[in-house]
Amino acid sequence: MGSPPSEPSADGSVVYGIGVSPGVVIGPAYVIHDAGVSVPDRTVGERDVPFEIVRLEQALIRTRQQIRDIQKSLESKSGGKHTSILDVHLMVLDDRSLIEDVINEISVRRMNAEASVKSVCEKHANLLAGLGDEYLRERVADIRDVGRRVIRNLSGESSKAEEVPHRHIVVSRDLAPSETATMRKELVIGFATDMGSPTSHTAVMARALEIPAIVGMKDISLKVRTGDEVLIDGNKGVLIVRPTPAQLEEYGRTAETRRTIERDLSGLKELPAATTDGHRITLSANIESSEEVPAVRQYGAEGVGLFRTEYLYLARNRIVSEEEQSRVYEETARRLAPAPVIIRTLDIGGDKLMTDMPTRPEANPFLGCRSIRLSFLYPDHFKAQLRAILRASRHRNVKVMYPMISGVDEVKTANEMLKAAMAELEAGGEEFDRDMEIGVMLEIPSAVLTADIIAEHVDFFSIGTNDLVQYTLAVDRVNEKVAYLYEPTHPAVLKLIREAVASAHRNGLWIGLCGEMAAMPLLAPLLVGLELDELSVAPSAVPLVKDVIRKISFADAQRFAAAAMESRSAGEVIRHARELMQGAAPEILELI
Repeated sequence: MGSPPSEPSADGSVVYGIGVSPGVVIGPAYVIHDAGVSVPDRTVGERDVPFEIVRLEQALIRTRQQIRDIQKSLESKSGGKHTSILDVHLMVLDDRSLIEDVINEISVRRMNAEASVKSVCEKHANLLAGLGDEYLRERVADIRDVGRRVIRNLSGESSKAEEVPHRHIVVSRDLAPSETATMRKELVIGFATDMGSPTSHTAVMARALEIPAIVGMKDISLKVRTGDEVLIDGNKGVLIVRPTPAQLEEYGRTAETRRTIERDLSGLKELPAATTDGHRITLSANIESSEEVPAVRQYGAEGVGLFRTEYLYLARNRIVSEEEQSRVYEETARRLAPAPVIIRTLDIGGDKLMTDMPTRPEANPFLGCRSIRLSFLYPDHFKAQLRAILRASRHRNVKVMYPMISGVDEVKTANEMLKAAMAELEAGGEEFDRDMEIGVMLEIPSAVLTADIIAEHVDFFSIGTNDLVQYTLAVDRVNEKVAYLYEPTHPAVLKLIREAVASAHRNGLWIGLCGEMAAMPLLAPLLVGLELDELSVAPSAVPLVKDVIRKISFADAQRFAAAAMESRSAGEVIRHARELMQGAAPEILELI
């Protein structure tokens, strides 16, 4: 299990991370120090090569069955949610290029199967880790998890995770998705990891299983000992080591306050997102699969402001056929009609390892062939997606949106391809909405600064602040070394948002904002005051954001926005936001 920390943390020590699954729990820690899988490393003779390959194939079969069993377990625990997450693991097992690399290690280098699997999986994982793409970096854990499972099946070892007969909180450097999926919910009441992000598969499954969780804690696995009582606050991303009586009393009061607030929030489902003086704003949901439609309704969103279609591709690690896409889009549109569903076309980087969309490695993928640029590189695939979206538009509630637009020429090209897709469907007698609205993502400064020109060719704008902040401030948003520079309230970012809104309204367009900034209740008054027409957030964030909007006046929001535009730093805007929240909705500060 590895070595425990040499110096125990002081009682009441507070450690901060990223809260990825809400809830507050207290219990004994069970620390997993992963020393890795024991891998025998030996040279095999020529006559033993076929035997090693047979061992490999048998281990792959056993691993595939284990993953399917885990999916069934996850389905029973989460009511069918997110079982497709482990499809990525099955894709790894079925990746012939990876398996052929392993066989080549055995046949040419004469390495035993265990060492060959480890070598190849590390090579592929390191390749992904070095790419400038958030999703791919997070898939490194998937490849390593599959590799460890195959090696265990080859060597006959059991998993490192031991059965603990009592309720506990798992603390580890990292947790593989399959480990999270197989947690016994009645015993594992929370977990905290050194690594991870809000979009990792492990975080997604923690939310699906409703287990409070914190990730990105850097070295929590070295600060906590097995048996230590720890308190996890998954709402705020706070872990307390051996909480003091005073801390426990404080959290008891906070927990009761949260329960009261959450009961009140549940009553907002049917109410509009309107300020106290009657200013109305549309509050929509960001989703990545049709599985999330029930959550859109459950939390009271007014439709889908962003359907991230790339998940369909990435979960399968291949191009998704027009028929497959059409079924997913149509199901979503039909179940939500007449509420709007905005479907964003493929938004992935050219560094994605999909064999049917090959591209050369790029030194700087964030500035390379990604999103709409990649779609133009593969026009047949792009038109197939456009046809699938158009086919779903027969429900008269679908809109299409192009990502990573840098100038008007890209919009014109995309629109021409959309017209061609319409003509093809018309020739085949397919029904679709000829007046389907067209929008673009404003996430590159050049698009914002030329929005008046772009506006002539579209029906709406949606600001993607995740990338707008990144491109404006030259900050890689997934690089921990410069994370402190990633500031959504930076004066430059706010000026670009204001200009985007002004341009939209000058040209008679509506404009939304679908980045993570929209889901921050603290900034809701600022965005309302900047006169955005729509905010699109994760479904579970809708009640909090709606509650804030309903407790402020439009006049106060406008005054706050005006003051923010005069602020000299991001921190100054946050301070003003907290002051406004303290007066309008102080209870919300308890939740954020």
